[in-house]
Amino acid sequence: MRAVAVFPKTRQVRVIDTPYPRPVTGNQVLLRILEVGICGTDREIADFHHGAPPAGSDHLILGHEALAQVVETGPEVTAVSVGELVVPTVRRPCPHRTCAPCRAHRQDFCVTGDFVERGIKGADGFLQEHVVEEDEYLIRVHPKLADVAVLTEPLSIAAKAAEQGAAIQQRLPWERSRVRGLVLGAGPVGLLGALSMVVRHLDTFVYSLEPATDVRAKIAGQLGATYVSGSEVALGEFAGRIGAMDLIYEAVGISSVGFDALGALGPNGLMVFTGVPSPGKPRPFDTDALMRDLVLKNQLVFGTVNASRSAFETALHELEQGMFLFPEAVRSLITRRHPIEEAPALITARGGIKQVVHLADASKP
Repeated sequence: MRAVAVFPKTRQVRVIDTPYPRPVTGNQVLLRILEVGICGTDREIADFHHGAPPAGSDHLILGHEALAQVVETGPEVTAVSVGELVVPTVRRPCPHRTCAPCRAHRQDFCVTGDFVERGIKGADGFLQEHVVEEDEYLIRVHPKLADVAVLTEPLSIAAKAAEQGAAIQQRLPWERSRVRGLVLGAGPVGLLGALSMVVRHLDTFVYSLEPATDVRAKIAGQLGATYVSGSEVALGEFAGRIGAMDLIYEAVGISSVGFDALGALGPNGLMVFTGVPSPGKPRPFDTDALMRDLVLKNQLVFGTVNASRSAFETALHELEQGMFLFPEAVRSLITRRHPIEEAPALITARGGIKQVVHLADASKP
């Protein structure tokens, strides 16, 4: 059985042969992996900036953005059936009884840091032909979403941010009739964040360095957002020229860009950080101005990482809405589908919006 793995000690990324999974038991499910999306996290792991193989292994099988089909179910499985399409979640709870979030099935808020993440930290991922997973970590997918469902995991980041933001903004004792949202970055996480904002009826803007003629700008417009190019409007001028924002969704992973954008955040606004910058030199920043605005304007800044089951379900609902409103724009987020043999080069390369490894076609049970 083929898989794509990184070997940290020898600094290799290659296709390997791995044993076919053992027969499933209990609540286990055997999955045929159909597609796996490649993202910045995969590239950082392949650059050996982070990532950790399972205990006792010299390699980590990559892949955490997956679409799969159920091939076989254990005797205790009730949530999914053979032949159904599913999207697996990524993070698994830590073992500590004292971690209230993990015991409440909200390992995205784990307080110990001893969670594992498939394809990232301590557990093999989905970039292999077959995988065994427990049924509680699988989200059912309608067949009509099969050609875009591989986008669910990156969209779930925005879906969780929206869930958390809605809960936080209950602090405001009035109903807002018009909410303006800004997405920083026009990569896949950014454009999917724009999709999430649009289907939630926000006046949505996407800010990125690419010129207004770039394909990313075109897709942002097709999704119903207004694209603003950094080559035409400096980030420091954004609020003065475009107006203040109620919500800013950072999707670039560059701290200086994220904090510079705070100048565009309006009174009572929310700033959401989703990127994890690579370690680098300390950057100067006007902390007095930051603190002054946060206090005097009642602003809030929060981070969000790896989504919960509810966020995955919300993401699928938003994909469904997106496919109804602007199907070609959603499909165009996937730049190209590649065979598994091309995966090592694909992971270490750059280009396009969302590159996908295609492993198999869905088959009837």
